Amino acid sequence: MTPKITFLAILCLLVFVGCQHEELSTSDKELNKLISNKARYILPDETDYASIPQSPVNPLTKEKIELGKLLFFEPAFANEAKRQDLKFTFTCSSCHVPEAGFKPGRMQGIADGGVGFGRLGESRFKYPLYANDSIDAQGARPLVTLNVAYVENTMWNGSFGSDGPNAGTEAMWGVFDPGTARNHQRLGALEGQNIEGLIVHRMNYTKELITAAGYKDLFDKAFPDMPEDERYSRKGASFAISAYLRQNLTNQAPFQMWLKGDQHAMTEQQKKGAVLFFGKAGCNGCHFEKNLGSMKFEALGVDDLYEHGGIKTGPADRRNLGRGGFTGRAEDMFKFRTPQLYNLGDSGPYFHGGSKETLEDVVRYFNNGLKQNNRVPDSQLSAFIRPLGLTEEEVKDLTEFIATGLKDPNLKRYVPERVLSGMCFPNNDPASKIDMNCN
Repeated sequence: MTPKITFLAILCLLVFVGCQHEELSTSDKELNKLISNKARYILPDETDYASIPQSPVNPLTKEKIELGKLLFFEPAFANEAKRQDLKFTFTCSSCHVPEAGFKPGRMQGIADGGVGFGRLGESRFKYPLYANDSIDAQGARPLVTLNVAYVENTMWNGSFGSDGPNAGTEAMWGVFDPGTARNHQRLGALEGQNIEGLIVHRMNYTKELITAAGYKDLFDKAFPDMPEDERYSRKGASFAISAYLRQNLTNQAPFQMWLKGDQHAMTEQQKKGAVLFFGKAGCNGCHFEKNLGSMKFEALGVDDLYEHGGIKTGPADRRNLGRGGFTGRAEDMFKFRTPQLYNLGDSGPYFHGGSKETLEDVVRYFNNGLKQNNRVPDSQLSAFIRPLGLTEEEVKDLTEFIATGLKDPNLKRYVPERVLSGMCFPNNDPASKIDMNCN
């Protein structure tokens, strides 16, 4: 071998070895120190059913998930609308829009009584012929349905579910919210909530409707051992939808890829924001579960939905009381469940009352540490409502991590190409069809 060839061979070897031992950035090193147990935050693959939390009475199966994926977007069961002309025009996805991160693209979700869509659901408005008290709009901003498998008690006040924080609250089940009496059936938080949700949102499932829409065989395959009177009902539909929602995981977000070993998955700004999230800003004091949410209930002192244009709600709405509106306990008043944080950047606004328009507004609210809602007593305020001392650059970095570092870019994998009825979705009213270019 000539000296020239030998030199080139050694040079290539050095370059290869150097690449194999690429120096970690300062942000990577800091983040590694802050997150010593990465497995704590890694979401499983959506097909790894055994690793996904689920109800023992509703184990995950491919058949249930495939059925639920269709039912979530199917208008054919929206048959209890207040007006004949809006029957079969709305779905679960009317208020949980995939393009908006499985939440409304507007401040308040509207199912029955709403028309129009826009691009992310931002142009859905009240049908003029509906009175405010007839419309299906709730008094708190709908929560994101992503990563809901890691939510032990659902809703902002944690009212659905028999275990976890709800153990010991049995005396209050069904008291202020009749639907929570279903907790006594111990079906699972999501399963129980979704049965009630199908009632509240004016959807019904009978054997005749299921057969006419072409779903009977799918119900039979999903629930071969369930009695027919339960299978062809809201219970069967809820179990399928719940199974589908449990596997809607944001495991392709840059932060998830970084956790799994790809140090280039996040940008340097996202990494700096993550260092702040788990460090100086202390966000993980509440957002510490695998979905970056938790079952901690905190009073953040933000406004309620009626103060920002919400309809069918007002000062007396018990949902304004948060956890206290469910338990009746003084110590729970104005405290709300800590939500998951993935794909929040897809659309605003934020908090239970939709009081902050952008994620940067949210970060600045926490950084300022001053309550917005004077009806929330200082004695109830979370210890996390205090000035954080973040610089302008740090505010931008933290916002970038939450907005894009936690964004799964491929939520379309959770959306069917079509539903069996052939109807348009997420909405099927004439105005929405025009907006969505769906005929």
